[in-house]
Parts: sequence; C-alpha cells; structure tokens
Amino acid sequence: MPRSELLFATQLYRATLASRSGGHFNRELARACRAIAEGDHAGRAWCRKHAYAGYTSYASLDDLAWRSPEIGALVRLLNKHVARFARELDFDLGGRKLVLDSIWINIIAAGGAHTAHIHPHAVLSGTYYVSVPPGVGAIRFEDPRLALMMAAPARKAAARRENRTFHAVQPRPGTLLLWESWLRHEVLAGRSRRERISISFNYGWR
Repeated sequence: MPRSELLFATQLYRATLASRSGGHFNRELARACRAIAEGDHAGRAWCRKHAYAGYTSYASLDDLAWRSPEIGALVRLLNKHVARFARELDFDLGGRKLVLDSIWINIIAAGGAHTAHIHPHAVLSGTYYVSVPPGVGAIRFEDPRLALMMAAPARKAAARRENRTFHAVQPRPGTLLLWESWLRHEVLAGRSRRERISISFNYGWR
C-alpha cells in the first residue's frame, strides 16, 4: 500500500522552568535584567544607534553569568536541557561538549520586533522567557527548505504542522525554547503596551 515517510525532521525543544518556584525565579531574573540594563551605558548607546526597540546586551556584555547569580542559576539549568536536546538530536560529539558560547538580555519595548535571522557559528540556540505580558509578538520559525521550493504551490491554511512554511510559538513566562542554530526565526510585532523580557543564548561545540 502506498505511504509517505517523514524525513529530515526539524526539532524544536520546549520546556517550562519557572513553575517549580512559583514565579519567584522569574521575578528575580527580571529584577537582575533591569538592573543590568540600567547600568549598561554602552549597550543602551548601541541600541539607540541601531534603532533597537528596547534594550539588548548582545553587543556590550559577555559576562552575565558572572554579573548575576540569577543568570548563573539559569545557565546551570540550561546546561541540563541542552544536553538532553543534544541526545534527542543524536549528535555525535566525539568526546567534546556543547558549551555556552554567548548569552544576552533582550528587553523589547511595546511594538518591538526582531527581523528574521540565524545564529552563525553556533550549534544550538535558544531563548528563555522571563516576562511575557499578554499581546506580545510570537517567535516564528521558517521552514529551512523555503529557499529551495522554487515553483511549489502555497500550503493550505489548515496544513499539518510538519507541512507548514512557518510555525509561530506564543511563549509564556518560564518557557524555554531550544533549536538548531541554522533555523531561521524572527520575533513578530505584538499589540502589548508593556515590555517583554527574555534571555537568549548560543551553545558551541568545544
């Protein structure tokens, strides 16, 4: 009997971290993120220069886990989930490890967005959502085969998830998302009037 097989799956890892502490973990992380942002004059200057809608430490700070015990605690949790995801992906690490390469704060202002991009020179990337007011924009992932589809027709509006060209995830506080760094993604503009706080990161093969 004819049948189809699913090949070349693209995996998205999702976990919830904050529920174990009743939200206290996120409140402390949010406080730490805002304190770092207030003191990061170079980072705020970079955001103004590049018209970034809010604040990011991406271009200014590379020692967040040392600066903040709360972020250090988050990194220890991330290490466990990254190791689990690597096993699910059947990575052959050849005796080496996936280690944290970079980590940065994102405080996106009302109406802010982040255009589609990938994370070169990394293996796994992800975001942990600290504060997510209602109405903020989702993160949307793009089918990595899109540029090769050429004359293919559009997908149906009710297409199965694995056949869709884009997949959007509306995160909640405490949501952790991990994906392979070549997967193109963007943050869509939302309708919330409040800022969203998240912490993004890359893991490299060392």
